Amino acid sequence: MTGVYHAGSRALQDRAGVREAADHVGRAIGAGIKPVAAAFLELQPLLVLGAADPSTGAVWASPLAGTPGFVRATGPHQMSVTGGVRPADPLAAALATEGTQVATIALDPRTRRRMRLNGRLRPTERGFAVAAERVFANCPKYIQRRESYEVRAGRGPGRTTRSGELSAPQREFIESADTFFVATVHEGRVEVSHKGGSPGFVRAGSAHGLSWRDYPGNSMFLTLGNLNSDPRAGLLFLDWETGAVLQLTGEARTEAGEDGELTVRFAVTEVVQTPSAVPLRWSAPEYSPANPAPAH
Repeated sequence: MTGVYHAGSRALQDRAGVREAADHVGRAIGAGIKPVAAAFLELQPLLVLGAADPSTGAVWASPLAGTPGFVRATGPHQMSVTGGVRPADPLAAALATEGTQVATIALDPRTRRRMRLNGRLRPTERGFAVAAERVFANCPKYIQRRESYEVRAGRGPGRTTRSGELSAPQREFIESADTFFVATVHEGRVEVSHKGGSPGFVRAGSAHGLSWRDYPGNSMFLTLGNLNSDPRAGLLFLDWETGAVLQLTGEARTEAGEDGELTVRFAVTEVVQTPSAVPLRWSAPEYSPANPAPAH
């Protein structure tokens, strides 16, 4: 699978004994947007994007929201996004910079489907376009089903606040989350992935760090493989009811326990919080049957 996996991902695949499974899954990665993928994109009101800030190198994950159709394939190798970028977003500069390497994930809680598209960005008059380099779908494992959503008319982003540590309410919010997104990088290439579990699967042990257990997934080890070689990471926590957004950037490392279980520990560098940033209100979750009980 030359070009699909780098040495960091391969090392973890070999340690877990899943290289063959990873090769099988990796064959689904292509550069083209198939008609079924294009149809899926046009139905989505939410897109999560990961990138590195061109001025600082800090890695962030950000949500973009709009009327279905705001994300669409405009050719077999291009995705276009219209609007959705908030001026105060930490990735606003990256999304206005020609040639930025980005990763995106469209996740539909209604169907528990997700699709990832990575490539190089080009600003446009109404937003940006991404020349697709890697396009693939992931299994529904650990995605919480949310039956429906509504657009909250009049909801707009509140005042964005920044700090160098997590407040007590932010730590409580993180520990109540059943979903978050993580962006990582490796030699310029970006990945953004979904992490899910029952509330409590993420632990915010202090104002300066949090951790989560890495549940067995698709055997690709794209995220942890990147962290093996570059610890920079960005996390996104979204309140699916109020639209509040909590974004963190920092560095992460992976630890293996005596039983081989992997835990990721994230050290916070900067915290960005925006109330009501996303105008969507989703219904209550139906937790994935794959979710393990959180470790205590």
